[in-house]
Amino acid sequence: MSEFLLPNEKDARVRSRNYRGEIIRDAVRLTESQKILGNGLSYCVNTYGCQANVRDGEVICGILEEMGFTATEEMSMADLIILNTCAIRENAENKVVGELGYLQSYKRRNPNLIVGMCGCMAQEPQMARKIVEKYPIVDLMFGTHNIYRLPALLENIMKNDVRSIEVLSRQGNIYEGLPTIRSSRHKAFVNIMDGCDKFCTYCIVPYTRGQQRSRLMQDVLDECRQLTENGYREITLIGQNVNAYGKDLDEGYDFADLLNRVADIGTERIRFTTSHPWDFTDAMVDAIAQRENIMPFIHLPLQSGNDEILKKMGRRYTREQYLELYDKIVSRVKDVAVSTDIIVGFPNETHEQFIDTLKVVDYCRYDNAYSFIFSPRESTPAARMEDRVPIEEKKERLALLNQKLGEYSKMHNKQCEGKVFDVLIDGVSKTDSTVMCGYTRQQKLVNFRSEKGRVGDIINVRITEGMKNSLNGVDVSDERADNE
Repeated sequence: MSEFLLPNEKDARVRSRNYRGEIIRDAVRLTESQKILGNGLSYCVNTYGCQANVRDGEVICGILEEMGFTATEEMSMADLIILNTCAIRENAENKVVGELGYLQSYKRRNPNLIVGMCGCMAQEPQMARKIVEKYPIVDLMFGTHNIYRLPALLENIMKNDVRSIEVLSRQGNIYEGLPTIRSSRHKAFVNIMDGCDKFCTYCIVPYTRGQQRSRLMQDVLDECRQLTENGYREITLIGQNVNAYGKDLDEGYDFADLLNRVADIGTERIRFTTSHPWDFTDAMVDAIAQRENIMPFIHLPLQSGNDEILKKMGRRYTREQYLELYDKIVSRVKDVAVSTDIIVGFPNETHEQFIDTLKVVDYCRYDNAYSFIFSPRESTPAARMEDRVPIEEKKERLALLNQKLGEYSKMHNKQCEGKVFDVLIDGVSKTDSTVMCGYTRQQKLVNFRSEKGRVGDIINVRITEGMKNSLNGVDVSDERADNE
């Protein structure tokens, strides 16, 4: 595999104290031949994982359409299929591997089909080698650091009939002005930073995304302003740890400053994800509490409620510090909803330590939560830790935790019954095409019927039923019409 450029674990770990990353503008400059390379051909991009992957997928689509490709949702009709992958847990990787096996039948029917893989899985050294060796159907592979190279990589495949495998391990740069096809016309993700320097012992992200590097505030504001002027009603600021925004810039501003400046633009709804309790400042709480267009919803990952486990995880806060922050948020932000992440069965977690997590859940009574059994990620310190806890015991703990989380989620949703919420309409329900769905300011999913509501509208919905994972409601304007 000497002819391929594959990721390197040693290089992925590098962090330089004064590294800022180069700001590269207009990195995608197509040659005349690249502009017509996709004429008459269709593409399908399947994205897995977090909002950062979704944003990368939008850029990939933007590049392909500038090259003349046409989008299709039917993989069987595509001439180019790209799997934009996630590596946060083993289950996410298994989905992609299963998809590759499925695509082999497509490749047999259409030998000219180009199959590509990118994203965080491609950044894992052993996984990248496995894909190259065991899945010859993969013609194209690139990582999180060189999406802008997609035109040249595709041109190499299509003109020279060779595989293009180019995955870089580096601290990373900032790329501005990349082509984009937004996945929504009323809600947008705006990345404010990339990479992470926290190195939680279980997390692969610092290795796949590189060193933390923030975009200049003016570049973020310009993008948010343009989106708002183009009719976008909700913007979500995204990053691996948005709370740390600006710390690497030495420009004198931080995430609280950015929140306030984005709020000044006048976008109707502003959200952010994901935050880390260690970097959550009082100024951030104040911004959320004081600005009407910053939504009262905060995702605050706990991971564990036991101090010893938190230390082994490298989380850099204690249970007491977490609860102090939680109390500060719920006391100062009106009508706030809080969600969290929890890992069950971290190596050698005892039953008593798990009970400490349940106690925090009982205290916080989260509106929503994402809970998982620990999944060892190659190259991370936690993957090398001895673990004597049987998987069946971990499954039992997860079931107990999920039961408790479900009870609190339903409790909060039942408390919404009879109240009226502003709901931004996203589209029709996945299970009933006659029902519309959207989200409240607190990021609660609402299903409802509406005579006049359209995708992208913000309407008043009265909640009629609160369930464990969602709300049912009626359009208030329809109620008024019925009463007239």
